[in-house]
Amino acid sequence: MQDSYPSRIYQEPKLLERQDPVVYNPTINQTEISKEQLTFYEENGYLFLKSFFTEEHVQFWKQELTRLWEQSKEVQKPEVIREPGNDEIRSIFAVHRDDEVFKQMASDQRLQGIVNQILGSQTYIHQSRINFKQGFTGKEFYWHSDFETWHVEDGMPRMRALSCSIALEDNHANNGPLMVIPGSHRTFVSCVGETPDENYKSSLRRQEYGVPDQESLKQLAKQGGIVAPTGKAGSILLFDCNLMHGSNSNITPDPRSNVFIVYNSVLNKLNAPYSGKGPRPNFIAERLS
Repeated sequence: MQDSYPSRIYQEPKLLERQDPVVYNPTINQTEISKEQLTFYEENGYLFLKSFFTEEHVQFWKQELTRLWEQSKEVQKPEVIREPGNDEIRSIFAVHRDDEVFKQMASDQRLQGIVNQILGSQTYIHQSRINFKQGFTGKEFYWHSDFETWHVEDGMPRMRALSCSIALEDNHANNGPLMVIPGSHRTFVSCVGETPDENYKSSLRRQEYGVPDQESLKQLAKQGGIVAPTGKAGSILLFDCNLMHGSNSNITPDPRSNVFIVYNSVLNKLNAPYSGKGPRPNFIAERLS
């Protein structure tokens, strides 16, 4: 199986040119975003839409968020990921599968219209999760490209997927908002370090493999800068699967909880992982039959 984006096999990191389109259908066929916004996404790798969802939506989802948090505190199951160093909840995976409220969120027709426009086909949900970043204690998520992990550990063949981050709290400059490097989606950073067996058991708490090196990050940031899109709860951030992104820890009193939904093209089904290891569980990487 030819690997167009080899990673974790070289002794030194490499910067490889993207071989796939960013926007798969440039002809506008929905009414939620304009041609100018689609062009911005293609050039920068992300698009931030303020107040995409209403306050009523947000309040309803926050109630469910609180219920899930309380329900999961004492639950020991793979979908509930704890912070490194303590047992506070970091993430809950597969919320579109296990929770009817978030299943409906992920199926929103307006959102899916944008996703299908960008990816140029029907899509399915590769992964979903809530990332909790509690006030004072929420830990950072280090710089990474999601596609590097999805490719190496899940077998996603091409860059034909995107993430949607839905803010359920106001995201501001101080409470650990997601940061992105504009334009970095056009460069694949081939990382160093062979993937261990069952790496996901530790990587979901703190990622150590598939982490870009500092020199590569410096080069990407020098070219594109660093941007932290911020806005009220209900805003959404759409970003390409290969966009370099990360977030700081949250030492403010204000929590920052976001729902992440990953959409993959039905034409981009997963192969065997390119690492040669066994596939990760379905709650992390859904496999279509």
